[in-house]
Amino acid sequence: MSDPQGRPTVRTLVPDSPVTNPVGRLDLHSEGLMLMTNDGDLALRVTHPRYGIEKVYHILVRGSFPSSALNKLTQGIELDDGLARAKRARVVDASQARTIVELTMTEGRKREIRRMFDTLGADVQRLVRTSIAGIADRTLRSGKYRVLAIQEIQSIYAQSAKQGSDG
Repeated sequence: MSDPQGRPTVRTLVPDSPVTNPVGRLDLHSEGLMLMTNDGDLALRVTHPRYGIEKVYHILVRGSFPSSALNKLTQGIELDDGLARAKRARVVDASQARTIVELTMTEGRKREIRRMFDTLGADVQRLVRTSIAGIADRTLRSGKYRVLAIQEIQSIYAQSAKQGSDG
């Protein structure tokens, strides 16, 4: 929402009214889908791990990415702030020069994915969030926004109600 060096933030991309806040975070070197809302309950349901809302990322790494590393991502990697675990991990594209890993997460600690890949010795070149709670819009260009459909909002509440009652 603010930057000490005065660089543009997500706030500059959306209208001033109604006032909205980002749901979750993307660090300076990451990109992709970001939800903005003025509904605090919705924001809590998307961000709190208790609700199990899935966020999908594509991570471009230099070189190959072995299946043993995929297994470690889903089994859990010990970070300095606790165990980090992906719900799912799979390779979606690979060559000798690079691999694209699709990772599904249900929590979002600070730089969590980058720290997981660093622990595995993987050189992350690009990190893109492609979906939140099944919401994805491949036609939406970088720096642009659209209003969520009421069905998308209802879907987030339905997913979070199911997950929240399981825990």
